[in-house]
Amino acid sequence: QVQLVESGGGSVQAGGSLRLSCAASGYTYSRICMGWFRQAPGKEREAVAAFDSDDTTSYADSVKGRFTISQDNAKKTLYLQMNSLKPEDTAMYYCAAPLCSLYWVPDYWGQGTQVTVSS
Repeated sequence: QVQLVESGGGSVQAGGSLRLSCAASGYTYSRICMGWFRQAPGKEREAVAAFDSDDTTSYADSVKGRFTISQDNAKKTLYLQMNSLKPEDTAMYYCAAPLCSLYWVPDYWGQGTQVTVSS
């Protein structure tokens, strides 16, 4: 059973930065593709970024150029560096796996971490 634990959310003013982390455990293979979703109040959950097992990354158009996804395989940890944050980035952010591209439907989810961006 894959377990995902997010951390790093918080409140920040527009233009600020946050770094989310997701610690993965419970899988036996050497690598797993993972990614991030977010869900704002009253909106559907959307895929934000994905990190494939060949190090290919993909991003939603709304975050391209501002967010960077990365993975530390030794630590089994996924990161999401979020820069130039906007109020519309306010949402609950979820780590998910497997997520090799934005179109995958993951089997495993973290509990979520809240990101709030004020104007």
